[in-house]
Amino acid sequence: MRIAVLLTLKGGKSRLRRRTSSPFTQCSDCSQLGPTYAAAASQPVFERGALRDNLRYAKSEERQALISYQQTIQRAFGDVSDSWIGYDKHHSVRERQERSMKDLQESVNVSLMRYKGGTATYLSVLDSQRSLFVAELTLAQARDNEYQGLVQLFKILGGGWK
Repeated sequence: MRIAVLLTLKGGKSRLRRRTSSPFTQCSDCSQLGPTYAAAASQPVFERGALRDNLRYAKSEERQALISYQQTIQRAFGDVSDSWIGYDKHHSVRERQERSMKDLQESVNVSLMRYKGGTATYLSVLDSQRSLFVAELTLAQARDNEYQGLVQLFKILGGGWK
């Protein structure tokens, strides 16, 4: 329920003429001849704290917007951090897998030399080649994971992917 005292002033423009029998007759009240002007204003005098309530409401909306903005920024920094850590982890896994593959390639070379020298069977050569093949597949998967992490990092940093 809103209780308010309303003060209203109204006005306008009017043209009053005094009608006489003769156009040359003097008028007794000359202030009534010609245009008159007035102003109008309307303002509630008593609003029972509505302005204060509106100000409080606006300030609370501002605080909510600020909190939402801060949460969005924190979430964005968290996403970037998580993505960067994920990429770094996949990168280090790929590097370890490359080192492992180089070691297995050396193992295959040694097995072939031993086979050619007559000190090892061909089964040991095939076994080392199988291990190398598994390592190559694992390296391909590690590279895929690293590149996906890099794409995710670019996307989070605003790379334009949707």
